Amino acid sequence: MRIIGLDLGAKSLGIAISDELQIIARPLITYYFKEDNYKQASSYLIDLCQKEKVTEIVLGLPKHMNGDMGIRANISLEFKKLIEDNSNIKVILLDERLTTSMVDKLMLEGNLSREKRRSKKDELAAQVILQNYLDRRK
Repeated sequence: MRIIGLDLGAKSLGIAISDELQIIARPLITYYFKEDNYKQASSYLIDLCQKEKVTEIVLGLPKHMNGDMGIRANISLEFKKLIEDNSNIKVILLDERLTTSMVDKLMLEGNLSREKRRSKKDELAAQVILQNYLDRRK
């Protein structure tokens, strides 16, 4: 069985997937949806999980630096509930503070073009979220 990692935005869902041994995370896809249409995104995700035999999802929880939860964190909580209410997939929330800035820095160091950075940022953030979770479980 595999685990999926997610980086949820207002119009995109970065998705990463583990190997079958649940050791390594790799970027899978960035799914684009109509702005704030999380029902559409959750339907796509549930279908993908069935296809890939996923039993668990790790969803990034974007907290403020002081630990408070703002609008984006509350949207992640609602997205978790949407998935769990419409499937039998367990959703784990993982603090994702600094994930996106870390990915941006790595892509700049890798000399990726602006266009490539824009297209890969969400799925790479999902990979970092998922890999952090996999590493913590060891």
